[in-house]
Amino acid sequence: MSIVHLTGQDDPYPVYEAIRAKGAIAEDGGMFITTSHAVCNKILRDRRFGVRFSDGSLPAMNSVGLAPPSFLESDPPDHTRLRRLAAPAFSPKMIDSYRPRVEKLAESLLDNDSMDLIEGLATPLPIMVISDLLGIPDKDTRSFAEYGMLVASSDTAQSPGPLNQATGRITALFERLIDERRRRPGDDVISSLVASEGEQKLTVRELMGTLLLLLVAGFETTVNLIGNGTMAFLDHPDQWDLLKRNPDLAPAAVEEVLRWAPPVHYTGRVAHQDVPDVHHRLKRDNGIYLVLAAGNRDPEVYPDPHRFDITRTGQPEHLAFSSGIHYCLGASLARMEGDVVFRVLARKWPRITQTAAATFRDSTTIRGFASLPVSRS
Repeated sequence: MSIVHLTGQDDPYPVYEAIRAKGAIAEDGGMFITTSHAVCNKILRDRRFGVRFSDGSLPAMNSVGLAPPSFLESDPPDHTRLRRLAAPAFSPKMIDSYRPRVEKLAESLLDNDSMDLIEGLATPLPIMVISDLLGIPDKDTRSFAEYGMLVASSDTAQSPGPLNQATGRITALFERLIDERRRRPGDDVISSLVASEGEQKLTVRELMGTLLLLLVAGFETTVNLIGNGTMAFLDHPDQWDLLKRNPDLAPAAVEEVLRWAPPVHYTGRVAHQDVPDVHHRLKRDNGIYLVLAAGNRDPEVYPDPHRFDITRTGQPEHLAFSSGIHYCLGASLARMEGDVVFRVLARKWPRITQTAAATFRDSTTIRGFASLPVSRS
């Protein structure tokens, strides 16, 4: 029942259902795992759980692969302090200001008659947006996209060399930009964080970890939201027809894509004390895998959970963006980008067709496509 092997090319959902049949929390070889929406949500919100062991070390299941680590891999109070410094970049006002840029990008990227959707649309659009947000020069955006995809690769733990080399290049670029912002501050996120570092609200190491996280998190979810959503519509033409007839369903479509085919399939938490009310065998420093993708198809929460339906209403929020204090900082940005892309795609490519077999990314936690060849008709 090794969860780390469930999110590759094979459909993991039958395995999730087999785990669900073992109960709300299953145990196998000392490993705890839950597929329950209620249990996932409870643990994510419960301050008795965190992402690190009591000695401060980080379990492998919670390592994002960034060096230095980010606030995603931290518990309070460090997590609270660092997240607060990064949050203004994702305020509702800021997200609204990005929307015209996203609309213009989506229009231009969909001017072709055929493309690999991942290479031609899903990757360049969010990386251009996050590059604008961070103040990254246009000439460096390709390197940033390649780095983000590499971080999510499943083989970095066994073969860390390529990731370490890429991290070195990106770190050097950030160091150059940090130095420039110290001398000539702008209105971008790097300038804001550099100012906070100057006020001793975070260390240089924490500044670098935060920038690396924002780079990866700022586009990783959207890449897979666009890819997974497009494939969902290709597999469900009735839902595609529904969206084409009513483009204002786009926000609801984004939520259903995130529920039905979330980019992140699981996360982990560590008990900071014995928690007999959660499970009688969950002790201090025990880890538990939270299978968010399975929680999103929990039949106790979602009627007919394996059906893709963009008109769903009345159910609790999905877990695609996690929950609690680690709720995805870039959720509103990803939602806006998905909304814009699905509207433009339905209008400009109403007869979209798949032209060759798609390939999945080889990833331990991320389920998304490496390629998805499509044409306008």
